[in-house]
Amino acid sequence: MAPNDSAETNGEATGTVVGRRKAARYIVPFAVAGVAAATIGLVPALADSGDPDLPDITAQELIEKIAASDEEQLSGTVKVSTDLGIPSLGGLAGSFAPGSGSDGSSASPDAKLMELASGTHTLRVAADGPDKQRLSILGEGSEYSLVHNGDDVWGYDSESNEVYHAESGEGAGGKAEKHKAPKGVPATPKELAEEALAAADDTTSVTVDGTAQVAGRDAYKLLIKPKQSGSTIGSVTVAVDASTGVPLKFTLAPSSGGKAVVDAGFTQVDFAKPAASSFSFTPPKGAKVTEADELEAGAEEKSAAEKARKDLGALEGFQGLNVIGEGWNAVAEIEVPGGAGLPAQGSGDVPAQAQQFLDALGDKVTGDFGSGTVFKTRLVNALLTDDGKVYVGAVTKDALVKAADTAR
Repeated sequence: MAPNDSAETNGEATGTVVGRRKAARYIVPFAVAGVAAATIGLVPALADSGDPDLPDITAQELIEKIAASDEEQLSGTVKVSTDLGIPSLGGLAGSFAPGSGSDGSSASPDAKLMELASGTHTLRVAADGPDKQRLSILGEGSEYSLVHNGDDVWGYDSESNEVYHAESGEGAGGKAEKHKAPKGVPATPKELAEEALAAADDTTSVTVDGTAQVAGRDAYKLLIKPKQSGSTIGSVTVAVDASTGVPLKFTLAPSSGGKAVVDAGFTQVDFAKPAASSFSFTPPKGAKVTEADELEAGAEEKSAAEKARKDLGALEGFQGLNVIGEGWNAVAEIEVPGGAGLPAQGSGDVPAQAQQFLDALGDKVTGDFGSGTVFKTRLVNALLTDDGKVYVGAVTKDALVKAADTAR
């Protein structure tokens, strides 16, 4: 087993990752749409099965190994577990995605991939270069598949027998470009690792934390931790394939302890060229096929309430965004349009039952900033002040209050 490398890195080490990273070279370029960017423990199926004896390696060398990895052909099974401490989104997540609803398609990736933002899921993945990828979400007696083959992107939901089709081959700025599968929270260990390393700076400790076996392959463990106190993130561990440099497993542990917030890793992986049939798709007989252009046309007919929700999601009405602090303790300050906070208790603006529900979701806090309510998950917390400002970050409740006091 390689000894731990206790050398801490600063922005210089992770700058190497950014500089040497292959442009847009993802294992599976279908990112999971969800919350908290990024934002996805695996249980015994992914537990380390041994500590292989590998040559010594420094944190800097291991980071460079990840950056230099260029495996574009693989197939395998990935398990993803996300526990933000909120109820499972399930089908509800899809209802907030563009193109969802009665006139949408259950096979639309915008609707389906949102479900990966909570719970535990098993995925099958395959890739053969930048133009051929497949991702399948396995359910109980059903399967959702997203297939990219050349100029075509197909989504198929076996449960509803619905098909989604988009074109993706016109290049940057072309009409079809906007129909590519959505980009959001990364879907594979490699994408998650690259996100974490790109965000590391001199507030971060990066060390080698021994070795492990993942999916039957020898791996080094890269440990990323905040040097600051006050973050809800305790650590990020990336198991890196000793031979290829490909991240095989990603685990984000909360500073509060307990089960991982995000755990994604291969249970089986093969770096051989997948069969061509993996990327072929023909709509099954009787399936309802929806073109991406049809969903866009339908979206224009949405109700006024849905349009308002879309505008809010785009942050078009916010007066400004200010970042307080740095590194892992950064907090975003956002001013809500009109300066409206939550309705005051007893104001009569909301029914008593609804007020009780709102109170149950958050904790009342006070400080130099005034008063407000903190809404918490295991990773991202938000403070909504009574005068209509929002402070949000992967920090503790006390850190949010301190940031609000600083901004006063």
